[in-house]
Amino acid sequence: MAWTSWIPLVLAIFIVLPVLLAPVSVHADRVVSRFALLIFGTYANRKGRNKAIRKKQLRAAHMPTTYRTYSAKTMLYSAVFAVAGTIMGMYVIWFGLVLLAIDAETIRQTFPPELHFLTDFVGLPSLTVIELFGLMVVTSLTLGVAFAGATYWLRWWYPQYVADERERRIEASLPRTIAFIYALSRSGMEFPKVLRILAENDGIYGESANEVRVAVRNMDMFGQDMITAIQTMARRSPSSQFKEFSENLASVLQSGRSLSTFLEQQYRDFQEEAESQQEKLLDLLATLAEAYVTVLVAGPLFLITILVVMGIAVGNTLEPLRVFVYVILPASNLAFLVYLLSVTDTLSTQRGYEDVDAPVDGLAGVRLSDGAAASNAQTDGGYEQAESSADRTAANRNRLEAYRRFRWLRGKLGNPARTVIERPVTVLWVTLPVALLIVAFRLPQSLTATGLDIRSFDDVLIQTLLFVVGTFAIAFEVHRRRAEAIESAVPDLLDRLASVNEAGMTVVESIERVRRSELGALDVELERVWADIRWGADVETALKRFESRLRTSIISRVVTLTTQAMNASGDLASVLRIAAGQAKSDRRLKRARRQEMLTYMAVVYIAFFVFLFIIVVLSTVLIPNLPDSGTGTVINGTGAGQSGASGVPAVGGIGATGGIDKAEYTLVFFHTTVLQGLLSGFIAGQLSSGDVRTGAKHAAILVALAYACFLLLIPGP
Repeated sequence: MAWTSWIPLVLAIFIVLPVLLAPVSVHADRVVSRFALLIFGTYANRKGRNKAIRKKQLRAAHMPTTYRTYSAKTMLYSAVFAVAGTIMGMYVIWFGLVLLAIDAETIRQTFPPELHFLTDFVGLPSLTVIELFGLMVVTSLTLGVAFAGATYWLRWWYPQYVADERERRIEASLPRTIAFIYALSRSGMEFPKVLRILAENDGIYGESANEVRVAVRNMDMFGQDMITAIQTMARRSPSSQFKEFSENLASVLQSGRSLSTFLEQQYRDFQEEAESQQEKLLDLLATLAEAYVTVLVAGPLFLITILVVMGIAVGNTLEPLRVFVYVILPASNLAFLVYLLSVTDTLSTQRGYEDVDAPVDGLAGVRLSDGAAASNAQTDGGYEQAESSADRTAANRNRLEAYRRFRWLRGKLGNPARTVIERPVTVLWVTLPVALLIVAFRLPQSLTATGLDIRSFDDVLIQTLLFVVGTFAIAFEVHRRRAEAIESAVPDLLDRLASVNEAGMTVVESIERVRRSELGALDVELERVWADIRWGADVETALKRFESRLRTSIISRVVTLTTQAMNASGDLASVLRIAAGQAKSDRRLKRARRQEMLTYMAVVYIAFFVFLFIIVVLSTVLIPNLPDSGTGTVINGTGAGQSGASGVPAVGGIGATGGIDKAEYTLVFFHTTVLQGLLSGFIAGQLSSGDVRTGAKHAAILVALAYACFLLLIPGP
């Protein structure tokens, strides 16, 4: 085919490329937006029946663009993909005609007998110019219209999808958000400041804080009064619960009713709502767990058995079995895991923790006491020529800059055990390179004269997989247990701080008093907080350092609430009581979920054991007793079977393919159990705790069991 035939395809790629680069490049997005406004800007701004709805969806999704720009870009994208689809249609019909023009005899000589039915579709006679032109026009226009319609629909569906996801996250984080507002309002802080503080802590309070940022922005940037800003926030929110709360809040502020009474009632109501939401989530997870066991454990097992029986009866089904095991089964499990992540990820509390300087880092201008010996004093009573003050200051600054430049490296490498416990993912920085080195070192041992020995290479891969996943599982389990111990001690800590604060002690005195009590996992950390205060740090800095060391969401909420309430009033008792109640509620809900999902995690384990048992039975009982390739029965014209090479009458049908490759079937079964164990482990972790990292230990256990079973019971692999 001449090179000129590819010019339309190059043109299609050229016009689609800016559209594909726009989401990842600011400059490309700016160029595409300007071009879209230039061509479709006037038409996009016209009133239509869907304009108001779509504009509301864009605002609810917090899309960083105007309706006019988004609508114009949607039209431009649809036009671009319409042209690209039209060009692709030309190539599709061209390749189709080339395939259909193949001679039937060529099909019979090239493909196996199972595919000879394709001869009924080939041998297309030559088309006239008019017929060819009409066929290409119809195909191109069909694909062009389909591409344009799909692009237009996806562009307007996406804001609604984002708005729905934000609604789910807002309603999940709303109980904690209202507890925060209620606690700060009880501290005596003015309400606009409460809203500003909440908007600044979106990393802790999620999408609810992002919604509050709308009201804060309207007050600070556009000069709206607080009530109007809250009403605007309510109208734009995708969550009906948040909208109702905001409207009621605006009514209370406007009528002059007691804000504390209203917030207390809302706090109680949303505590009950959180329990109701958890019950719905647990019911959904229970349904998903049962669906997973039925569809992705029992279903594949049934299909694998059917394929093996079909391979025995009618022909070799090894290739379809490989496609199912290596493509369909992992893809289905990963799709289920992604959906499970979207269902259980109801509150995103990921935030970046900044290391807060220790109080000694801020000391400057500290001089020796009068009784201390000067460093440049001589024995004869004289002094060496001292450096100038400017030189000493410059040298000190250079040393301080060098210290701060490499402090992060010293903090991570100086105490690697603490680094791994605080951030388990850092263990992968070591284990992944080590695993790659092990694979590279042992790979030559798997090479033979005929190529790569798959069974030997499997041992290398599975052992390195167990090493990587197992070490991460151990590190994460230590991290999780530490976090659990800390979170279990937080309510007791808050109650004790509230009690001593109610007795009239200041915040510093309360911390000093409480640190001497028994608080389990928090004892050491409270000693470090007190050490920071003794070294000259204020309470806020000491608590911020406490937060950066522990790096848990509950500690972040407690520290944020305490430090902000401290700035408003020294009376923290009521604030701490509210925080303690919220912490206890979170712990109670988490414990109930763990107990409920423990049953379904056990179901996943039992289902995998059944899966493993059936596969092992197939590999040890059925497959070894089948005839090898070349020993099967040959079916004669009358349907009678002749004996195989062993003289034993063979089952009719096996001889049609000359037997089956027992070793290859056993190898596929081995890979099936390993893949199923790995994916089932991560799914079990996500079901039980809502964190896919918890599944690392389950994955390591199930893969190790599958590997051990095949290693001990089936010597072949």
